[in-house]
Amino acid sequence: MHTIEIIFLAFGLAMDAFAVSVSVGSTHFMVSKRARFRISFHFGLFQFLMPICGWLSGNYIESYIKRYDHWIALLLLSYVGVKMIKESMSQGHREFRFDPSKGWNLIILSIATSIDALAVGLSLALISAAIWQPAILTGIITGLLSLFGILIGDRIGRHVGKKVEFAGGVVLILIGLKIAVEHLIQ
Repeated sequence: MHTIEIIFLAFGLAMDAFAVSVSVGSTHFMVSKRARFRISFHFGLFQFLMPICGWLSGNYIESYIKRYDHWIALLLLSYVGVKMIKESMSQGHREFRFDPSKGWNLIILSIATSIDALAVGLSLALISAAIWQPAILTGIITGLLSLFGILIGDRIGRHVGKKVEFAGGVVLILIGLKIAVEHLIQ
């Protein structure tokens, strides 16, 4: 993968975390710098670690599914993308009754916003792509976008988060299509 593709992938993966950060930023829990740091750091950390976990598991099973790897990558990325698009179109919004920057709430949000990165890591392994650059860039971009989302959360409100989540889903689907088309052309 080229660096520009990795950057687009990282932004696509970061959109869930950004959308949640905008929502979290619009609550009264994000008044302290420590709370803002905890959310953005953990979102970035999990977005860094999850693709590595997916990549490691993908390398283990690669020899078994090599013939279908591009289709699996397309399906995984499309599944995550469609899920993000559906969530962006839902009428409800996220409400936080407990401080999302502490304890299990923080861990659960970090996992929930990075589970798609696990699927992307698996997809990267299946197409024999390197993992370190995508994982590092995804972690950094997610951490920064999460902090930005928190800071603008109460100014922009909850509605923009859904539009960003929609765009992230579209980006993931387009990357999956690109992988499949490139494999078919070879």
